[in-house]
Amino acid sequence: MRKSLTGVLSLAVLIGTVGATGASAGAATAAEPAAKRSSGAAAGSEASAEDIKDRILAIPGMSLIEEKPYAGYRYFVLNYTQPVDHRRPSKGTFQQRITVLHKDVSRPTVFSTSGYNVSTNPSRSEPTQIIDGNQVSLEYRFFTPSRPAPADWSKLDIWQAASDQHRVFTALKKIYGKKWLATGGSKGGMTATYFERFYPKDMDGVVAYVAPNDVNDKEDSAYDRFFRDVGTKECRDKLGAVQREALIRRAPLQKKYKEQAAAAGWTFNTIGSLDRAYEATVLDYTFAFWQYSLLADCVDLPADAKKATDDDIYNSVDSIVGFSGYADQGLETYTPYYYQAGTQLGSPDIKQPWLGNLSRYGYQPPRNFVPRSIPMKFDRGAMRDIDSWVKHNARRMMYVNGENDPWSAEPFRLGRGAKDSAVYTVPGGNHGSKVSGLPEAQKAKATADILRWAGVAPAAVENDPAKAKPLAKFDTRLDQRNGEVERDEATLRP
Repeated sequence: MRKSLTGVLSLAVLIGTVGATGASAGAATAAEPAAKRSSGAAAGSEASAEDIKDRILAIPGMSLIEEKPYAGYRYFVLNYTQPVDHRRPSKGTFQQRITVLHKDVSRPTVFSTSGYNVSTNPSRSEPTQIIDGNQVSLEYRFFTPSRPAPADWSKLDIWQAASDQHRVFTALKKIYGKKWLATGGSKGGMTATYFERFYPKDMDGVVAYVAPNDVNDKEDSAYDRFFRDVGTKECRDKLGAVQREALIRRAPLQKKYKEQAAAAGWTFNTIGSLDRAYEATVLDYTFAFWQYSLLADCVDLPADAKKATDDDIYNSVDSIVGFSGYADQGLETYTPYYYQAGTQLGSPDIKQPWLGNLSRYGYQPPRNFVPRSIPMKFDRGAMRDIDSWVKHNARRMMYVNGENDPWSAEPFRLGRGAKDSAVYTVPGGNHGSKVSGLPEAQKAKATADILRWAGVAPAAVENDPAKAKPLAKFDTRLDQRNGEVERDEATLRP
């Protein structure tokens, strides 16, 4: 899987001397005065902030990187000592970054994962806003600086990552004792799902946004059907025409690419050549448009690609996909993702018949985006195990997809064994689809379920879910609106 994409048995994690939740953490929790534990008003006070910081730092293996105050919260960027291998915790450790957006220990907590690097600036996931709670965010293992040294890439898998999350939860649960929800968007939604599969007793609910579910990596016809019907024919034709012109004009446009690469110092050793990187970028164009844009944005595409200038074609591809993404410098940050896509998560193979015979390489696999010095072997059972578990065991799990999001072409589905769970689709939604974008009745039902799972549903909502609304006001600095997608300059990842 690509961008902005993520069958082992669950084993008990040994929480020992390395980053363990020792007696000091429990004692700190017990020692806090009851009045302070119940006082939401005190959350922003200096004394309360010092107390919560002391309690967090009393956890063995926890250290402070920095503290960033935000009105109504305290925000901590931290390191937590984790075993490189949770099956053999004595065989080395690494520092994993986490952040804590602290509101009050009397509030529920959301465990948010992106599946990538963690942002060190305060923000709230949608469930955090809905329940007006605390938020713990975790950087995914092997994304720098949360990478063991030396890096044993065989220890980058979904069970090890879920075990990271389990240990963080176990440590912080002694402080944040109310209910917990797991959430994440895209690869973060996948991560929240895998966490629930391997540690189903930890969370009180899961809200996964636009999470791909590539059960059979060899069968990707769902993506071909998606691109055949998504949006309108007019928009699809405009996108395809730009791609065709970019491949027809390969020579003059690659001249621009070479100039841009030389100026920026980009190299192409991992993918093999500038030509491969150029074509990979062009082939991502249609996918990236629907991932990040809305149908209304079709008006901004070149109206007649054949008559468009070279600059128009080049700039359109660059603005929607980003020519830096397949350079070594663009790939390096996301090596952990591509490694996982090529070993467990799977990735789409899209035919794009409108390109005819203009493509030289086809949709390239994750192996092409990972240095050859890192060995990769695909585990065909990993996603089948996850898919089967969700269908038969989902409890209080919610999936929110986007109708026009390519990553929603292969979604999670619920089976007869699922209970108190749901799958929603935002009409016309892209990769930034959220509960707030659902039709009113579905939005109210989903919001009511999130409040109920977190144990903070008002009595009026318990009696009538249609009255459900987020408990915290929308904050333009902390929150993202439906349809807003965090992205960088790189290629397609979930």
